[in-house]
Amino acid sequence: MQWSLVAVGKLRPPLRAVCDDYLRRLARFATLDEREVREAGRAASERLQREMEGKHLLEAVPRTAQIVLLDVDGERWSSEQLAGQLDAWRLDGRDRALIIGGAVGVAPAVRERAGTVWSLGALTLPHELARVVVVEQLYRASTILRGEPYHKGVR
Repeated sequence: MQWSLVAVGKLRPPLRAVCDDYLRRLARFATLDEREVREAGRAASERLQREMEGKHLLEAVPRTAQIVLLDVDGERWSSEQLAGQLDAWRLDGRDRALIIGGAVGVAPAVRERAGTVWSLGALTLPHELARVVVVEQLYRASTILRGEPYHKGVR
């Protein structure tokens, strides 16, 4: 099973450093191929921006990957529930691509292709910060599955 994280935009250096730290930690459990697509900030409208970015996002997804879209309207999981979901995905063996859209959201075409829609919660997060949170949560879920002490949980 191959993991990809496909996101709009580049991370600024401080967030890049944090993301790289979690990617390094996550590498003990799985390889995550990170792919960045260009923001379409000069588009004539937000709709056109979503469509342009959506096209680039879908082009960056590996052909056989099942799409997991990060979106506020998705399923909300605790860290333990995410660990269970991660384990189920590993058992089914299909490649997964996690998609994080840009500042104006994602195109309907991306939403239609998503097999799973995952929400980090009701808060509005900058897409750069959402990427760091996703990578950290994948690492956390992996440590939960291995019974490692990183996750303290609610007691």
